[in-house]
Amino acid sequence: MTEKLLVQPPNHMPFWVRLGTWFAERITGKEMLAPRILSWYKKAALSSGILEALVSHGEGKADGRLLKLIRIQISLQIGCPFCTDMNSSNSETHNITQQEIASLRDSGKLPDATFSPFEAAALAYARNLTATPPVIDDNVTDELRCLFNEKELVVISTTIAQVNYWARLLKGLGVPAACPIQNRK
Repeated sequence: MTEKLLVQPPNHMPFWVRLGTWFAERITGKEMLAPRILSWYKKAALSSGILEALVSHGEGKADGRLLKLIRIQISLQIGCPFCTDMNSSNSETHNITQQEIASLRDSGKLPDATFSPFEAAALAYARNLTATPPVIDDNVTDELRCLFNEKELVVISTTIAQVNYWARLLKGLGVPAACPIQNRK
């Protein structure tokens, strides 16, 4: 299904949104439609920008690969094309294979041989918290407590919440997958 934008970006964006968008586009090489749309409501643009700027890139066992897997899992589970595109890009830099991404598409049990026990537990937790309504499974949370320290659990939980925020917001607004800048008309 093709996404249909709920609202179009405004004709004028605040300078700081234009500047942040310009930087994001230079880093990703893709058109950033989300900040343009959020500039309709400056508080949402600012708070979302701060949220994104403070995203965790890894802490201890909640390393960059694990957080990337969580981001991909949630993006696929919610079905947000923009989030799936952005969170799957450069997955190879975290040694994430296409087979692993394909297994994340399946909402069933993940193959045991593919993911470490840390990754499998965190991905189960991400799937549970992304469900509507969220599922708090005592077996999953007990396993998480055994595998991760408190700081790592907060990093994992806030990453799950942040991706849920973006995926649900952008899916709701109908933001499509990002276009490479060179292909923009």
